[in-house]
Amino acid sequence: MTEQAFTLRPFPADCCLPAVALGGRLWRQGSLLAITFILSGQLADVVIPAPAPVPARRWLLWEATCSEFFLARPGHDDYWEFNLSPSGDWNVFHLSGYRQGIQEEPAITTLAVSVARRPDQLSISLQTDLAAILPADQPWDVAISMVLLHPDGHATFWALTHPAPQPDFHHRAGFILTI
Repeated sequence: MTEQAFTLRPFPADCCLPAVALGGRLWRQGSLLAITFILSGQLADVVIPAPAPVPARRWLLWEATCSEFFLARPGHDDYWEFNLSPSGDWNVFHLSGYRQGIQEEPAITTLAVSVARRPDQLSISLQTDLAAILPADQPWDVAISMVLLHPDGHATFWALTHPAPQPDFHHRAGFILTI
């Protein structure tokens, strides 16, 4: 079993940052993966989507407040992008290479995203079995990020690291955790 805490940092050029902190926990055992994002602080500084009546697979979740993580096999070009919205909506994409060949991952047809809200904290959690897409007996490289949308409409970009001159969650140098 592998468990790691993480902290996300804003992109250095982002202005008008909300008064929040972002972090969480990542856990893996075999093909089972659990991740929890924790956003704490002045949540009024962030637009948080309302709970969906029926959470579903949706595109363009990254255009609003959205947590994301990326998984890849070391030494392979392809990777998976997971989008988890505070609404409970979700999506999983498989990409053949850097921002190439994006398609919804057909092997994953549902994700149970758990969302807990308090006045000063939002947590978004997922626990899932990824045996259909990733080998249980090999390491996975991980990038973790989050987009925060502000009430005035601008977004800030948070990640474990920012290896490019522009916010770029897909940049392979951002996959800095191995589990």
